[in-house]
Amino acid sequence: MKKTVSNPKGLISLICLLLFSLLLIQCKKDGTNASGISRALVNAPDSTLFSPFYDSTVVPYADTKPSVNDIVVTKSVRSIIRNNCVSAGCHGGGGVKPYLDSYESVMTMVTPGNPEASELFQLVTTSDLNKAMPPVNYGVDLTVSEKNIIYNWIKNGAKPNPGIEDYRPAAIALIGIGCSSGNCHNQATASGAWARKGLLGALTSADSSTFVFTNLTSGAVTTYSQLKNPKLTSVWTAYKDSVKKFYTDTLANASFRPYKTFALPISFSSTRGPLNTYDDILMDVMYPKSTRSNTTVQFTDGNGKKYYAKGDPLTATSSMLSRVDSTLLLASPRTKIFATKHQGDMAYADGGLKSSEVAIIKGWYFGDPNIPAVWKFGTDGTGIFKYSISGKIITK
Repeated sequence: MKKTVSNPKGLISLICLLLFSLLLIQCKKDGTNASGISRALVNAPDSTLFSPFYDSTVVPYADTKPSVNDIVVTKSVRSIIRNNCVSAGCHGGGGVKPYLDSYESVMTMVTPGNPEASELFQLVTTSDLNKAMPPVNYGVDLTVSEKNIIYNWIKNGAKPNPGIEDYRPAAIALIGIGCSSGNCHNQATASGAWARKGLLGALTSADSSTFVFTNLTSGAVTTYSQLKNPKLTSVWTAYKDSVKKFYTDTLANASFRPYKTFALPISFSSTRGPLNTYDDILMDVMYPKSTRSNTTVQFTDGNGKKYYAKGDPLTATSSMLSRVDSTLLLASPRTKIFATKHQGDMAYADGGLKSSEVAIIKGWYFGDPNIPAVWKFGTDGTGIFKYSISGKIITK
C-alpha cells in the first residue's frame, strides 16, 4: 500500500531546519562571516575585579589553620576554562590539543603582562568563526565578567598566586565603595562638619550642601553638611598636607599640627575619617584617626589654641585592618599591649563585608609596600596583629 504525505509543507520545513542546522555546524569550517556577532570586550577592563588563577586562594599571613577571612573563594581563570573549554571531546586530556587542564598548559597560550598578545585572550574575544573559542556554533560565549577576569589575570602577570597587583585595586574599591557613603567615611561630610561649626571661615551657599539622614530603625534624624568643590578639594588637600608634614617631624613642624576633629565636641554630629581615595586610605593607616582626631583636647599652645591630635601616631589602639577583620586583635606599636576583643566594627563584625572580601583587604594590607612595616609588624618586627582564634602573632 502506497503511503502519502499528509503534510508536505511541514516536511519541507523540517528539511530546511535540518539543512540550516548542518550549515551552523559547518560554518566554522567554511569560514562563514558572522558579521552580526561580536565577542570583543567592548568596555574598558575593570581592574578592581579580583582575578586569580585558582578558585580558592589562601592569603599571605593567614592564621595557623586558615579559616574565616583567610581564604578568597571566587570565580577564577581555571574555573572559566574548565567550564567552557575542558571536556573529554575538547581541550581536556586526550581531547583536542592544546590541553588546558593545568596552569602550565594554559601558560602556553599566554604572554604574561600582555592580554592583547596572548592567544587565550584573543580566542575568547574574537568573532572570527575559524578561531573563536568556545566555537560560535556551540551557542556559548563567556560573560563580560569572565573575559575581564582573564584579561586582568594576564595583565597582572599571569601568576599562579595573586600578587599586590591583584589585591590592591580590589581592596581599595571594596573600602571606597563600602565605606565612603554620604554619611560615613566621606571627605565632603567630614569637611562639611567643620564648615557647619564655623571652622573654615566665611563660606557662601555655593560652597556646601545639606542633607538629612533618617535611621529607619530608631527614627533618629541627623543633619549633615557636605562641602562642595572647588572648596572641598582645597580644604581636604590642605588638611592632608598638614597631617603628613606634622607627623614627619612633630618638633620642627609643630605649627602644622592639625587641630580639627571628626567627632564631638567640634562637630554637631560624629563623622568619620574619609576613605574616598587610595591616598586617604594610606593616611588613615599611617596616621590613624584615633590619634589625629580625638574627642578631647590633646594639646594647648601658648596662645590658648586647642588641638585634638596626638603627637605620636604609634600610640593608636585601633587600625584600618583591625577595624575590618574581626579575627585580628591589635597591639599599640608603642605599648605592645594587645586588645582583648576585636574591633571589626567597620565591617559590622564581618557582616557588611563577605569573608572573601575581608581576605582580599588583608592580602592587600600585608602586601602593599606603601604601608610601612611598623603598621604591619610593629617597631621591632615582633608583631602588632594577633589572631583571636589561635593566638598566632603575625611577624615578618
